[in-house]
Order: sequence, then structure tokens, then C-alpha cells
Amino acid sequence: MTAWDSLIGQDAAVEELARAVDAAVLGLDAGPGMTHAWLITGPPGSGRSTAAAAFASALQCPDRGCGTCSICRGARTGTHPDVEIVRSETLSYGVEDLTELLRTSAVVPADAPWHIVIIEDADRFTDQAANMMLKVLEEPPPHLVWILCAPSAEDVLPTIRSRVRTVNLRTPSTPEVAAALQERYGVDPAMAAFAARASQGHIGRARALATDEGARLRRQEILRIPGALRDLSACFIAAGELLSSAMEDASALTDVLDAEEEEELRRAYGDGAEGVTKARYDKLLSKPMKDLQKMQKSRRTRAVRDQVDRALLDLLSYYRDVLVLQMGAGVALVNDEMRTQLQQEAATSVPSDTARRLEAIDRTRLAVKDNGGLPLVLEGLMVELKDPLVAVR
Repeated sequence: MTAWDSLIGQDAAVEELARAVDAAVLGLDAGPGMTHAWLITGPPGSGRSTAAAAFASALQCPDRGCGTCSICRGARTGTHPDVEIVRSETLSYGVEDLTELLRTSAVVPADAPWHIVIIEDADRFTDQAANMMLKVLEEPPPHLVWILCAPSAEDVLPTIRSRVRTVNLRTPSTPEVAAALQERYGVDPAMAAFAARASQGHIGRARALATDEGARLRRQEILRIPGALRDLSACFIAAGELLSSAMEDASALTDVLDAEEEEELRRAYGDGAEGVTKARYDKLLSKPMKDLQKMQKSRRTRAVRDQVDRALLDLLSYYRDVLVLQMGAGVALVNDEMRTQLQQEAATSVPSDTARRLEAIDRTRLAVKDNGGLPLVLEGLMVELKDPLVAVR
């Protein structure tokens, strides 16, 4: 076992990163091997964060990433004192986030070769924060390694791209994902094949579909939407149900975390401590609690939008399959278990309408990412899915 075993179908990326580790061990800080700033890109679910953690493990581990020692485990989970994993809990990284990050990153490692900072979703920098990041990338301290993660190199500023080394991940194949589900999680072969196909190479999504019946049921509800869009009333109902489902899923992800954070904050400000009056306690707690709740609200908003995007990807796969059947492409269907319904849809529409529906979903995903008003955006999409000529009239 090694730290690299957690990556699925990324042989080329692993080879490049392992070569950099070898160069770092040999002290070759320049040239084609090691450098102090990296950008790991790849489509959602390809394993960007996993690759970054494996790279950090290999850089810190005396055995170059054995995968089993306390150093490797700590680097992977974010508990290693010199591996900092930064996840955006809100919609973006702002100046305040970067100011604090730059302060902590300046710490010289105590017992490790490097202080490593992994930044997930580096495409979420505000312009001001990106400019701050640019300055530190230009003259990095010798002990510091930055590992940025983003869907593509184009998602970060060109000035940042020019100062990092980019490693590209690919979407794992369906057989690779199915094999991983069986080997790592003991999933039945038939269920593994279904989950791998339905997830379209997204590792986390595949695991959820294979192990969580609720995830499978929610996916089925989304895929029933096209057949339910009989009139305008049905369009509005479908949009509302999709948004409601996304909000419920987001609440399931954030409610417990919110409560834990608020309880921890109360304890930190002396809740229940002797000698602290209620008036003084309330005054001390007021501003930090407001700041925390503001962050939590932003995190919940992001979680809702992420859940909406997941649903839109399922709809995208549905109409992709319809177009495959209409064009007689002869490639595998993502939703093969719905072949009969897909064939009916293909027979009662034309390829140009299906293409318009696919374009409408893509536009909606961009609108969701750009913080468009979700109710109106989703209602507009459902109307277009019912009547794809609406957008061109």
C-alpha cells in the first residue's frame, strides 16, 4: 500500500508527482522535478483533493508516501501539523481568508521537510484575494509548498497559472470506478457497475450511489422530471420540488455542523462559567456569534447550490442519453436502467430539441454558479425543457 493507491485511474499524474517527490528528496529544488507551487486540475470527482493529500503525504513521509504511517494518515486527514488543508466553507475566498492563511503558512516546519498548504476550490478566489495569492507565489519561502486545486487551469487567473506547475487529472473510466468500489468498499459487482456508470466517473458520487439508498432514490426523483413536464403548472411544481430537495439535502449536511460550531463558540466565551453574568456573556458573544452565523448562512447557500448542480448533472445525463439514441451513436447509456423511457423520449422529439435542452441545462448550471436567483432560474429551465423552442422565440 502507498499514498498513491487512493487515486483511481491517474497513472500519468501519479508518475509526475512521484517524480517531484524523488527530486525533493534528492534536493533538486529547481528544474523539471520539484517546485514550490502546484495546481492540480481535473473534472469534479476525479480526485483533485485526494491527489493533493497523497502528494503532501509523499513529500512529508520518510518512505515517500507509504500510506500507513502516522505522517501519511495525518497528511491525508489534515491533522498533520505541517499539512494545512483549506476548504472554502462559503461561496468564495476573500481577503480576510487569505490574510489569515498567509500568516499561518509563514510558520517554519518543526519536524517535517515542508510546510504544505492545500487549497481546495482555488477557482473561488475573489480578485483581491487572488492578487494577494499572486504576491506570495512570486517569492515563496524555501520551506513552503502550495498545492492549489481547481476544475481547470482556465478557472484561475493567468498570472497565477504562470507561477505554478499544473498537473491534470482525467475522468476515471467506468470499469476503473466499478473495480475500486468492489475492492475498497466491498460493493456487489452489479451495484458497482450501476454506480460507476451513473456517476459518470465521479468517485464520491459513485460511492454514495453504491452505498446509500437515499442517494439512489433522490436520483430517481430527478430523472422522473422530464416525463412529468406536461404543462406550465407541472414545470413550476418540478422546479419547486427540485429546490426543496436540494435545501433538505443541504440542511442534512450543515445543521449538525452549525450546532457543533455554535456550542463550541459558547463554551469558548464562558457559557456556564462561574463569575460570568448573563449580561456580560451576551455582550461578549454577540459579535462573534453574528460573524459565525453569517459564515454558516453563506456555507448553507453554497451547499444548496452544490446540491442543485448535482441534480442538473443528472438531468444532463438523461438528455445526453436521449440524444445518443436519436443519433444512433452506439455508445453506452449513462441511465441504461431507464432505456424504455429514454427510447420513448427519443421517438417523440427531434435531435435539435434535445440539443436545446442540453444547452438550457448548461446555461442554468452557469447561472447557479453565478449566484442567480434559484427559484426563477429553475422555473425557467423547466419551461425550456418542456418546450425547448421557448428560448428562440
